[in-house]
Amino acid sequence: MSSSRSNGPRQVPPPPGSRTAASYTRFIPREELQGFASWMPDSFGDTPAQASAAPEPAPAPAEPSAAEWQAEVNAARQAGYQDGYRDGLSALESFKQSFARQMSGQFAPLVQSFDAQLGALEQRIAASVAQVAVQLARQVVRSELAARPALVAQVAQEAVHAVLMSAKHIVVHVNPADQALIDGEAAETLAARGARMVGQASIERGGCLVETDAGTIDARVEARWNDTVQALGTEVPWHGDPPPATTP
Repeated sequence: MSSSRSNGPRQVPPPPGSRTAASYTRFIPREELQGFASWMPDSFGDTPAQASAAPEPAPAPAEPSAAEWQAEVNAARQAGYQDGYRDGLSALESFKQSFARQMSGQFAPLVQSFDAQLGALEQRIAASVAQVAVQLARQVVRSELAARPALVAQVAQEAVHAVLMSAKHIVVHVNPADQALIDGEAAETLAARGARMVGQASIERGGCLVETDAGTIDARVEARWNDTVQALGTEVPWHGDPPPATTP
């Protein structure tokens, strides 16, 4: 008892219902407090559990190593190379197509003009070759007539045979120099058709002109030659030189 008195009066709360209960206060020494924390007012509605459950910040990502950096650089470089190669091929193909269209547009008229000129040249060459061939043939015919004048008899016979059987009053006009040749070779043929022969200086040697009441057979050398060259599409007259070739 004495020890408790020496420690001073003990503060005991008044009995309930006493007049001093409402104004009772008691000071609590620090030694009696087991554990405490200062309380700070927080936003209304938050509980201490919610406040204490706040997420912790995420740890910062680790820096990549030198090897990883190099791998990423190599990958980016390869991807850039592939993209550049693909774009280059696409640009090259587009340029080739554009260049082809441009060249086609420029060379098409030139090729057409060249084809036209080549065709005209071929026509001129063909006409020149045909003309030269006909001129050579004319020389051969002239030489043949000069070397074999008796051929006029065969011409006279063929001309008389071409006359209609109903034709009458047959007259064969020949060059006077050919009369003797025809009399010796075709006298029987002319006599069988009742034809008579008349010398005419205007008719060139080697040919004849047969007149009847049914029509005329022109077997003169010049007439037969003109018919031949017209069939060949050339203009080489029997007498004189051919006209100069015209450029189409």
